[in-house]
Amino acid sequence: MIKNSKAAIIKMKYNFDEIIDRSNSHSVKLSKLKTVFGRDDLIPLWVADMDFLSPPAITEALLERTKHGIFGYTIAYDKYYLSIINWLKNRHDYQVLENEITFVPGVVKGFAFAIDTFTEKNDKIIIQPPVYHPFRIVTELLNRQVINNPLVLEDGKYKINFEGLKKIIAENDCKMLIFCSPHNPVGRVWNKDELKQLAEICYNNNILVISDEIHSDLILSGSKHLPFATVSEKARENSITLMAPSKTFNIAGIVSSFAIIHNKELRNRYLDYLIPRELDQGTIPALVATEAAYNHGAEWLDEVLAYIQKNIDFVDNYLKKNIPQIKVIKSEATFLVWLDCRDLKLTQKELVNLFVNKAKLALNDGEVFGKEGEGFMRLNVGTPRSNIEKALNNLKKAINE
Repeated sequence: MIKNSKAAIIKMKYNFDEIIDRSNSHSVKLSKLKTVFGRDDLIPLWVADMDFLSPPAITEALLERTKHGIFGYTIAYDKYYLSIINWLKNRHDYQVLENEITFVPGVVKGFAFAIDTFTEKNDKIIIQPPVYHPFRIVTELLNRQVINNPLVLEDGKYKINFEGLKKIIAENDCKMLIFCSPHNPVGRVWNKDELKQLAEICYNNNILVISDEIHSDLILSGSKHLPFATVSEKARENSITLMAPSKTFNIAGIVSSFAIIHNKELRNRYLDYLIPRELDQGTIPALVATEAAYNHGAEWLDEVLAYIQKNIDFVDNYLKKNIPQIKVIKSEATFLVWLDCRDLKLTQKELVNLFVNKAKLALNDGEVFGKEGEGFMRLNVGTPRSNIEKALNNLKKAINE
């Protein structure tokens, strides 16, 4: 059951308690357990996709298109762009024009293309750990230097270290900042003052902001996402925004991301990289799924967010009652929960061993997100509550033993 704005009780239309067998679907979170964790008898709560059926409208649209039977070369079409434009306007009050949107085959690829386009080898790029690990990995693989401006954890909440950022910029010739908004893994939704301050600093120092907003639709109760480009003219003119319906509607395998670039000069340079390589060409499933998701997925999303919030509350209450040494960092967005395990007084190796080999759980090792993640683990709660309850019971038993 969920409540609407008038506090009336509404029966949920979708069943997120249903257990879906993903064992024969070539799912990364199952297929790579042995490779990553050394064993495959674990409850998989790591890879950032959900264990829920995607909105029926997406499945129906894909099936209907499949019935046509011809899958030749395709192009993005008006209704595809309009679905994005209307979604951003209705969901985020974000005004975007069709020519400011371009398909990209994944958000990670999107910022990799930006690194290639706007920086040179050995250039310095700022990230803010603990943060989504491809920010660091991709930057290093492309032979750029990673400059860390770690987030600050104060009173259970992460904040941007603006003084640290200014110091870094004063001491280094930085070309780019890759920004995570909302933040993965700590779940922060940045407020307008924070975004404006970041935009001001980067604009004044000629540092291009690449804003990864793939989790922008997964906003939990009491929070509101502000697209980076909306907070000021400096933000709008000095940024590339990367978005997708993939996390929102659990269609990551379809690959349906897009970039939004308001600054014409930046947009032309980015397209000059994409177009000769045909990296701006969407596939039939990507275009169809995006249109269906944004036109017909709002009700499903509202319900899944209510379910995720209850899952987070369940984890928080369970840990407070049964495992008080582990604390939930309050999450304002995403289905990913950042667990503070430092009171267990374990080394990171011992912590991982506890979760994997004793509790039989596959979570993300916090240290993957940077050394600032030492003592933390990332838990995916985008799964039926029964899976979470079983996982927490396993963890409680392992700690007690």
